[in-house]
Order: sequence, then C-alpha cells, then structure tokens
Amino acid sequence: MTTPNTALADILDRRKPEEEAEQLLAALIDFGVFVPVGDNGSVIFMKGQDEEPVLPGYVSEECCRQRRPGAVAVHCDVTRLLDIGLHTKTEALALYSEHGWATVPLALVAQTLRTRGMVLTTERTVRFSWSTHPMAVALRDTLRERLLDHPDVRCVWIAQVRWMDTGMEHLMLHMALADAAWPDTSGVLMEDVLSRIELGAETREVVVRVLRPASDADAATMRELDTMGLDTVRADHAARRVEVISREYDAHPAAAPAPAERPRRWWRR
Repeated sequence: MTTPNTALADILDRRKPEEEAEQLLAALIDFGVFVPVGDNGSVIFMKGQDEEPVLPGYVSEECCRQRRPGAVAVHCDVTRLLDIGLHTKTEALALYSEHGWATVPLALVAQTLRTRGMVLTTERTVRFSWSTHPMAVALRDTLRERLLDHPDVRCVWIAQVRWMDTGMEHLMLHMALADAAWPDTSGVLMEDVLSRIELGAETREVVVRVLRPASDADAATMRELDTMGLDTVRADHAARRVEVISREYDAHPAAAPAPAERPRRWWRR
C-alpha cells in the first residue's frame, strides 16, 4: 500500500485551503494523490460546476474507497497527473480528504512544479540519463545565454528522468544555488528561460530540484551528477564566464571545429 499524503490531508481537513495554497501545492507536488480507475483501468472523472470534466484526487486509498465506492485507487505523482490532464484536456484537479476538499487548476500545478521543483523521497527510485530531446537542448542553450544574469545560480544539470515505479518520464534540472540564496531564485531563472523557448508540441514537462553546496547531502548529489554525463551549464560569475559540458560536442565532430580548437567544454564570456 502506498503511503497516504498526510500533509495534504491536514491542509484539506482544516477547510481553508486558499489560506495555505503554497503549502497545498507543495504537498501535492511532493507526494501525489490517489486517482480512481474503473475495471478497465481508465481514470474515472467527475463533472465540475460548469459541467467540464475534473480529475479527482484523494489523499489515501481509504479516502478514495469512502468517497468513491467500488473504484480502485491508483497513486499518481504530479507528473502523471499533468500527463493525464494534457492527454484528456482536463483543466482542473479536485482534491479530497476525509473532511475537506479543494479545486486546483492543473495549469497552476504545472507552473508551481517548474518554479518550485519536487522534493524526492527515498521511497521512490529514479533513473537519470542524458537527453537529446529538443526541449533539453533548448534549455541548455538558453541557460548558456542567461545564466550570468542570475548571480545566485552556480550550476544547472539537465537530465531525462524516468520513475521506475510508474514509468513516467520528464526533464529535470538540478540547480545549485549560492548558499545564501532562497529557492525562489530558481523560479526567477526558470521564468526567464522558459519565456524564451518556443517548441510547440515538442515541449516537455520540466521539474526543478534546488541544491545547496553547504548541505553535505546536496554536495554529494552534485558530485554524483558530475559523473553521469549530463548536459551541464556552469557559471563563474566572478570571471563572467559560462562553461557548457555536453556529449553533443563529442558526438558530432564533423559539425564542430577540430578537437584542438573546440574542447568538450564550451565557454562563453
């Protein structure tokens, strides 16, 4: 049995979700909810006040059984919820606990995911890999151009992420901030970068995870990320220089100057 989302349940049970909107979105993004499905495995939707379909989400399997008898509850993380919304053109998510409920626009969930990021838990296993998706390449190239204008951001790693328990995939940026910077700094950079990328149907969901060098655990994560062969954009703000590391520079030698002229690390001043 998957662990109930007790953080979300506490907020909903207090019946004032609008006063704790930030905490509600954080609990939803970090821990997900349980979605009802029928015998054929299809998601069971409900109708909102305007008769438009709404995606229901419950804080636990027990809560789903109580409110939706006969349905099977399937745990969905935030990326799966957004994927369901995208493919079914559903715009709203209805969240339920034992004593409360709230409706949240999926567009707001997606925006918060991009700017805040997701806290990973030890209960879940993810696999990181290098990505050649157009969105990943666009993120790398735009970060190269914009990183020096965001002095609190030191380095960004770009990865394709696959959640081994669900099979869901998306892009993840690990973003190393200056020790004194607040996580909101990552949101400012992401708004800047995403506003400059236009890919249409090729756009993918992007999750941001903030890292702090002063944290021993985060420092270990950074060292591990450096061994994965991911596209990496690193800023030396004092020298006004950006370093870009990418396998692409090795994979297409004919499209670039000779190795002696263009190393794997691409610099911009």
